[in-house]
Amino acid sequence: MKVGVLALQGTFIEHIGSLQQLDVEAPPIRLPRELDTLDGLIIPGGESTTMLRLMESFGLLQPIREMARDGLSIWGTCAGMILLAKSVSNYQMETLGLMDVKIRRNAFGSQIDSFEADLDVPLVGEEPFHAIFIRAPVIEEAKPSVKILSRLPDSAIVAIRQNRLLACAFHPEFTDDLRFHKYFLNMVSQKLSHNPEDGILRGSRLGS
Repeated sequence: MKVGVLALQGTFIEHIGSLQQLDVEAPPIRLPRELDTLDGLIIPGGESTTMLRLMESFGLLQPIREMARDGLSIWGTCAGMILLAKSVSNYQMETLGLMDVKIRRNAFGSQIDSFEADLDVPLVGEEPFHAIFIRAPVIEEAKPSVKILSRLPDSAIVAIRQNRLLACAFHPEFTDDLRFHKYFLNMVSQKLSHNPEDGILRGSRLGS
């Protein structure tokens, strides 16, 4: 399995480290030709405007859109979630436009308003997932085609899935908890699974 991590800006080193702990080949992706052999792609947290400008400069936007529409599994964290959204309420730049959601950037305030929270995420396990929010976005609207995976206690939506696309407003790559990475890897492996909706690969060590 080969899962690339977009490496133009942001927390790509942390995502690569998490994948390597799970014995997954995780090349940094900077050019369109590097997308060709991927089984999955992670778009990390970072600065969304900078990332989009670099993706446009390097010719990555349209190839990623086309690969997503052809069934490539993609996971966006924090800024990556903004890039996947079809609509961003306080943003003027064109995103990848792949997920049927409306996002608000910096929904909780600036850097000094960063916070941590224990989230209930049943699809990754019974234990709460300790999530780190840094200048985090929030999902304001989601169409019925989008599955809500987790909310904050105030009901704000912070993790979603739509078919082979996964997005969260927080930074799993900043923790030692690899359950979200395992969940995404199981999404990537769904062609081998008889359970395409739950992201759990029966008999796989990744599902444990």
